[in-house]
Amino acid sequence: MSCDEQTEILLHAYVDGELDVARSLEMERHLSKCERCAADLASHRALRSALADGSLYFEAPPHLEKRMRAELRKAAGVPKAVPLPGWRGLAAAASLAAMAVLAWALVATSRAPSREALLDQEIVAAHVRSLMADHLTDVPSSDQHTVKPWFNGKVDFSPEVRDLSADGYPLVGGRLDYIDGRGAAALVYERRKHAINVFVWPEDDSGAGQGEAVVRGYNVIRWRRPGTSYAAVSDLNMAELRELVRDLQR
Repeated sequence: MSCDEQTEILLHAYVDGELDVARSLEMERHLSKCERCAADLASHRALRSALADGSLYFEAPPHLEKRMRAELRKAAGVPKAVPLPGWRGLAAAASLAAMAVLAWALVATSRAPSREALLDQEIVAAHVRSLMADHLTDVPSSDQHTVKPWFNGKVDFSPEVRDLSADGYPLVGGRLDYIDGRGAAALVYERRKHAINVFVWPEDDSGAGQGEAVVRGYNVIRWRRPGTSYAAVSDLNMAELRELVRDLQR
């Protein structure tokens, strides 16, 4: 790796923890030899540390909120609340509090993305990252007998690798990646210049099930086999991506 504009982009991604395993190791090797990039890394980290300093942030005094609320009520012409007598006031307050908590819980639940949605976003992010960093493959080869043994010792499982050139989906190579908190094998296929990442990672039955999604214009298809999860992602149209998945499932 030489120092150029691409290296600067990768350095920012390295500081933010956005690189895959292979790229991170490559960057660390480069940093151990390049004094300029090592100095840039130290500067980036020093800046992040300085910005995180609590002394840079102003904490409003406790009475400010009460004063602002009073001014807002006055401006809106809202009269002060009349206290309810005795236990009736307490009961009304308790009911209002319970309703507020219930409403908050319903809103929070409805807005929280599902496990499948979060996984689809992570899959697309890994796909886009491989394209932006120009790092589709660690082992560029159309030979499945070259790609499959390359993963030995790099992941704790043996991914099935198939060449689908006869079906119009030639194997381009493979690389290491990281999906759903696990090291994953990324198998790269191609269809009329469209790059297709097929991620394979071990997972128990509690993982996300099969499904399809469109995230930021990229099509995603997930499926499972006992102990293993798969995901195919590409900007290729969904019909042809389904065809690839059917070929892989045969």
